[in-house]
Amino acid sequence: MVTIAPDQDAKDEVSDFTPLTAEQAQALREQNPSISPWWVVVAQVVVGVLVAFAAWGVTGKSTVAVSAGWGALAVIIPAALFARGVTGQFASMNAGSAVFGFFVWEFVKIVVTVGLLYAAQRLVTGLSWPAMLVGLVVTMKVYWLALAVRRKSKPVLYNA
Repeated sequence: MVTIAPDQDAKDEVSDFTPLTAEQAQALREQNPSISPWWVVVAQVVVGVLVAFAAWGVTGKSTVAVSAGWGALAVIIPAALFARGVTGQFASMNAGSAVFGFFVWEFVKIVVTVGLLYAAQRLVTGLSWPAMLVGLVVTMKVYWLALAVRRKSKPVLYNA
């Protein structure tokens, strides 16, 4: 069995690491602000309402508007549950519980979404599947919109 000695250059790179000071860490946080999950949920509600009204305006049928609205709700309700779960007291206890909570609430979000889509066929009279899927997809795209329009801060330079 051949033993490979650690690369000396790799050791030098590791030793060049210097932790950030409190001021540098604060500047980095200000440069990369986080997005509130509740802001995303509110934006999804607005987009969902707009999609439902647009479906009604284009087709003139209330059943199509309700179907598009149901599709939006299949995104909004699970997203609100997820936001509540990841911003709760348990999620902020330590890093391990935050990661575990993220995966648990993501699983809950998927199960609730599938359940709402399954329930639509029984609860929405005259369901239009294309309209529901359009409502679902357009409302889901708010996640990308939130990333695109998040607050931009001025670059902060600090001395190393």
